[in-house]
Amino acid sequence: MLKAFDIFRELTVGAILARLLLAMTAGGIIGLERAKKGRAAGMRTYMFVSLGAALSLILSQYDYFMLNSLWYDTYQEIGILTDVSRFGAQVISGIGFLGVGTIIVTDHRQVKGLTTAAGLWASGCIGLAIGAGFVECTVVAIPMMLLSISLFPALEARVFERSRNMDFYVEFTQLSDISLILTCIKAFDIRIDDAQIEKKDRKSATGPNATFSIYLKNKHTTHAEVLSAVADIEDVRRIEEI
Repeated sequence: MLKAFDIFRELTVGAILARLLLAMTAGGIIGLERAKKGRAAGMRTYMFVSLGAALSLILSQYDYFMLNSLWYDTYQEIGILTDVSRFGAQVISGIGFLGVGTIIVTDHRQVKGLTTAAGLWASGCIGLAIGAGFVECTVVAIPMMLLSISLFPALEARVFERSRNMDFYVEFTQLSDISLILTCIKAFDIRIDDAQIEKKDRKSATGPNATFSIYLKNKHTTHAEVLSAVADIEDVRRIEEI
C-alpha cells in the first residue's frame, strides 16, 4: 500500500472527515454522469449511497477499536460475540434491495434500470473501500466506472446494431395488417423466432400490437433497414426496437 494514503487509514477526526468527504465526492462524480442522462438515481442518490457505505465501515472500525480498548473489560464480562465485518455485509444487502427498486420491465418486455442498479451497488462498494481506508483501490475504480458509463454505451450500441438477433415492437390499425408485416419481414430473409400478437385493449388507446424476436440470416442486413421497411407499411402506427 502507498504510504501517502496512510492518513486515510487512521481513526482520527481528520482522517474520518477526509474519508467521508472523499466518499461523498466519489459518489457525486459517478452520480453526476447518470444525472446528465436523466436517470432517477442521480448525483445526490449516489452521494448518499457512497457516504452511507463509508460511514458503516468507519463504524465497524470504531466498534473494533472500542471493544479492544475502553469497552474491553465490559466486553469480556458480558461475553458478547461481535463480528464487525457484518456492517459491510449488510450494506451490500441493503444496496441490493435499493437497486431492485430501480429496475422495471416495460409493457414491451424491455428491462430498464439495470445499469442504475449496478452503478448504485458499485458506488456502495467504493464507499466501503474508502471507509476502510483503502483509497488506492478507489483511485483506480472511479475512472473505470466513469469509463463504463460514458464511453462503453457507444461501443455497446455499435455492437448491438450489428447483432443478427433483433426484437421490435409494432402497433398497427387492425389485426389483418399482421400479414403485411410478416410478408415485409420475410422479404429480408429473416427467421422469426418468436411473435406475440395482442388485440386492441378497450381500456387504452393502444391498437393491435405485436412483439417480434427475429434472426437476420443475411449479415449485411441492418436493424435500421428492417425497422424502416416495416414503418413504411401504411397501417403501421408505431414501431420501435426493444
